[in-house]
Amino acid sequence: MDFDFTEDQASLRDAVRRFVDKDYGFEQRRAIVKEGGFSRAAWEGLVGLGLTALAVPEAHGGLGFGPVDAMVVMEELGRGLVMEPYAQAALVAPAVLAHASADLQARWLPRIAAGEALVVLAHQERAARYRLDVSDTQASPDHRVSGSKSLVSAGEHADAFIVAARTADGLALYLVERDAAGVSLRGYRLHDGSAAAELTLADTPATLLVDGHQGLAVLTHAVDIAIAAQAAEAVGVMDRYVALTVEYMNTRKQFGVAIASFQALRHRMADVKMQLELARSMSYYATLKLNEPAQARSRAISQAKVQLGQSMRFVGQQCTQLHGGIGVTDEYIGSHYFKRLTVMEMQYGDTLHHLGEVSRQMQDTAGVFA
Repeated sequence: MDFDFTEDQASLRDAVRRFVDKDYGFEQRRAIVKEGGFSRAAWEGLVGLGLTALAVPEAHGGLGFGPVDAMVVMEELGRGLVMEPYAQAALVAPAVLAHASADLQARWLPRIAAGEALVVLAHQERAARYRLDVSDTQASPDHRVSGSKSLVSAGEHADAFIVAARTADGLALYLVERDAAGVSLRGYRLHDGSAAAELTLADTPATLLVDGHQGLAVLTHAVDIAIAAQAAEAVGVMDRYVALTVEYMNTRKQFGVAIASFQALRHRMADVKMQLELARSMSYYATLKLNEPAQARSRAISQAKVQLGQSMRFVGQQCTQLHGGIGVTDEYIGSHYFKRLTVMEMQYGDTLHHLGEVSRQMQDTAGVFA
């Protein structure tokens, strides 16, 4: 199979990398964390590159690019530890809106492509335990929504939310604008410094995007897209952290020689690089499976999430340990790579959750990949 990227994809990678190197350095990132974990200026930088138009169809002012192009972008954003919710707003939101009415698509997709509207997913609840079909949020027949959602990415900075709510027909998806009556937000920062919020809705007027007959299937697809994007981001994070660790080992000296010359440490780095390449392979696999039928796609995504979870934990722990004490200091960028990997392992279902999903979906094959 040919895994070479096209010239256009290579150019896209270079453009995003230049932006990250120039406008999203470590000191700039630390300043963003202190400001609350979201930077409107950084978001405008992504908009200026045309990245918010990447997954929006050309008919609505977008570029109409595919999953592989998105994977290229996410790897580079991972390398720079970019905290702004690009995947949520530019990849997931257009995928959900693709199932909405033509009028709603015409109203929102051009605004997303132009970076004028930041729309994020609000589906997680405290009692759900990562299950997408569990929701205590309720919607009335006249499309008024009541309930609470947790860990909403950049919630205080979003213009609208895609909310999963229970109806008489099943789980439906609604669009709730931030300034609608009954919307309450409580913002906070996650362990990696990124912004999130608790969203509370009290008899809030909403716009129906997908009815209860299709809502769960569309939400599952949206979360699968988010997981594939996160897998690519994690590869970028690990790739940069491994390179940083190798650089440190080549400069840090003990007993008059660089620690990179110690055979035991070289063996540990070999194991780290093996885990990185396993993660990269499964990231490619998840991306290439996004257009498959639902059952095959979701199983592949869970398989990828299991491997990514194992790789993120191993690479993060080993690279931090190989740095020694400096690896856990806030003043050193390495600790921030470790924090980001730790947070990603828990998002959209942790490793154990997806291991259970893989097991559940493979009962007919007795654990053999088919």
